[in-house]
Amino acid sequence: MSVIDAGSYEKLALFIDGQWLSGEGRREQEVTDPADGSVLGMLPHATQRDLEAALAAAQRAFGEWRHTSPLERGKILRRVAELARERAEAIGRNMTLDQGKPLAEAVSEVRASADHAEWHAEECRRIYGRLIPPRVPGVRQSVTREPVGVVAAFTPWNFPFNQAIRKIAAALGAGCTIVLKGPEDSPSAVIALARLFDEAGCPPGCVNLVWGIPAEISDFLVRSTIVRKISFTGSIAVGKQLAALAGAHMKRVTMELGGHTPVIVFSDADVESAARLLVQQKFRNAGQVCVAPTRFYIHEQAYDRFMATFLEEVERIKVGNGLDPTTRMGPLAHERRVSSMLSFVDDAVSAGARVECGGERIGSTGSFFAPTVVSGVADSAQLMKVEPFGPIAPIARFSEFEDVTARANGLPYGLAAAVFTGSAATAQAAAASIESGMVTVNHWGLGLAETPFGGVKESGVGSEGGAETFDGYLVTKFVTELH
Repeated sequence: MSVIDAGSYEKLALFIDGQWLSGEGRREQEVTDPADGSVLGMLPHATQRDLEAALAAAQRAFGEWRHTSPLERGKILRRVAELARERAEAIGRNMTLDQGKPLAEAVSEVRASADHAEWHAEECRRIYGRLIPPRVPGVRQSVTREPVGVVAAFTPWNFPFNQAIRKIAAALGAGCTIVLKGPEDSPSAVIALARLFDEAGCPPGCVNLVWGIPAEISDFLVRSTIVRKISFTGSIAVGKQLAALAGAHMKRVTMELGGHTPVIVFSDADVESAARLLVQQKFRNAGQVCVAPTRFYIHEQAYDRFMATFLEEVERIKVGNGLDPTTRMGPLAHERRVSSMLSFVDDAVSAGARVECGGERIGSTGSFFAPTVVSGVADSAQLMKVEPFGPIAPIARFSEFEDVTARANGLPYGLAAAVFTGSAATAQAAAASIESGMVTVNHWGLGLAETPFGGVKESGVGSEGGAETFDGYLVTKFVTELH
């Protein structure tokens, strides 16, 4: 494997107590480009001593940071937003190198993430308490919201910048400090983000960044008596393990876990417009999006029109290296995802489905898989039961409202759902019937800084973003005083 010019890629390091720590005898792992397998750099893993230092730094910093003015916290967050926008091109390029998504998508992720920093900068000024009228004279009853303490956060590889900034901004805005373990496969954006907070004036110890074997790092951090809050975005299986471990120590959790987004297109919808929009959302980041549409239910009267437009749009997608400006879909982030996609397709076909396009890997270099559409997919197929997290769109027919909503609710997931209809009554009924933390109707309006993002059932606990964003980072204190 070749190695690119080291000067063109982010310098990989740990960030603990305001200091950057490189290899220096630590275990290291290769970070590679999923487009061609080239080695981008060597990522140092934290030792136990490093983890202890990060926790000690976060605990010490919390003692002061918790008492800082929300105006000061907001000032730092707004500066991070400014720096993110200024450096979006460079951060995005490195993200494309280690994660694979097209450069335009990567740069857009960084720019949109700046909104999250600004939102938390403003919202942290509105962490209010209240007075409760007493039952007897001379008593003063007050309620305050206080930061929970040191946060341990774990973020995924599919949106490395976006997912990390959500957690850091929420923790700091609430008055907490944080130790964050980012994704080892796509670390550059998270390292760049830590640099932004450092340059924006965040005090040493408030933000700490560590890397290592995920199971070992998470076990150490969650068990630590210093950590009082866990925030995790990732798979349901890992989320359950961390939630169980956190529960054993009575620690607060925010869990944004996997889903399997049902899309329902009714016969009275603008079918062609819906098809074009859904192609964009399905194959964004090669389908590696937790809220990407993954189960398509199309009314039998709209099915043929939907399929014709959907397939036409899919055929136009150019797959290639994300640095090529003409590329619309890059490689999958890992080689193992290619094998997973092939397995999904084989299982669907064995259950009677038909591959309309794609269904195979592209080339022998890189983790490329063709945009795939599979029709006539039985509900028993793995594609309809397990989130593919890749560029495969399984499409099925339906005829009755009660039937399709039951099928949409038939899995233990409930992160996001989408509905397309020309009827306000149908839209309201579907939104009320679907068991999901988020429902988008006739457009794609998920993930904005000012809106809550989170799921129900096995898709998670708590929300990030919106007015709810600080709930998991604050404790409630009641004080009653007799004068």
